Amino acid sequence: MKLRAACHILVYAANDCPMVAMLRPRSGRTQWIVQERYDLEPWAPVTEFADSYGNLCQRLVVPQGHTRIDVEVTVQVEPVIAVDPGAPCTPITELPAEVLQYLLQSRYCPSDKMLGQALAVVGTAARGYAQVEAIRAWVHANIEYRYGVSSASTDALDTLAHGAGVCRDFAHVGMALCRSLQIPARMVVGYLHGLEPMDLHAWFEAFLDGRWYTFDATQSAPRGGRIVLAYGHDAADVAFISDYGFEPLQIEEMWVTVEALDAAADAAPAGDAAHGAPADALPEGGADAPPTGPVPADATGAPQATDATDAPAP
Repeated sequence: MKLRAACHILVYAANDCPMVAMLRPRSGRTQWIVQERYDLEPWAPVTEFADSYGNLCQRLVVPQGHTRIDVEVTVQVEPVIAVDPGAPCTPITELPAEVLQYLLQSRYCPSDKMLGQALAVVGTAARGYAQVEAIRAWVHANIEYRYGVSSASTDALDTLAHGAGVCRDFAHVGMALCRSLQIPARMVVGYLHGLEPMDLHAWFEAFLDGRWYTFDATQSAPRGGRIVLAYGHDAADVAFISDYGFEPLQIEEMWVTVEALDAAADAAPAGDAAHGAPADALPEGGADAPPTGPVPADATGAPQATDATDAPAP
């Protein structure tokens, strides 16, 4: 399945502002970059590096005033995602070394405090894929997709208490419940073909039977047509823009489009609306509309970051 995705962002900087962006996908076994364009106006010198998760990060200093960032990419992706209801858990002793980190609690996923909730959610489900699917289905049925409930500091326990959130929050709850059951889980952000309304999106993956499987609690059924931009422990690792200025960047415009360029899209399952009423892989080795006004400050005093999952589309 060949997809063309585009992301347009207009930012305003009161002063020159150091910034790191994660807006370029990378090629791997499950997605292959066919063509891409990454344009800045006005142009500023950019360096690129891979972070500890393998995400491609673009580092620059945004000049004072307005800067337009236009990214367009054509990618071959899988039209359907792998599903294996009988996949067992991988024993801890057999987990690859690089996967062990995804068993740990993190800032937004306090899994060390959620075992009781996880056991209640999975019930008698068989250990492995069936447990993760029970978690995904429970989050889908019991957490309302609603803007304005969560903030940059909302973690999985907060979302359970609120009973509502956006795609980032759905992923945090799913990951935290998985990790509490000693199932490695990681966060993924990117594009999803057919998402309504279209935007950057977040979901999670669980490591089972020696490989990663995709789970999206905003959707009622498995859906392919995904372009991965980044992955990590939680939203702190996958912000599409992190700025380091004394005055935060303001995002004044942002829009996202994803279109299918071949007939494979016709074979992919139709999707549900991911936002509002209940709606329904990353290259090996590996959110909703942006806020208007200043990028939200990190509650811990860390650099400010925009994760695209905390405000409604205009």
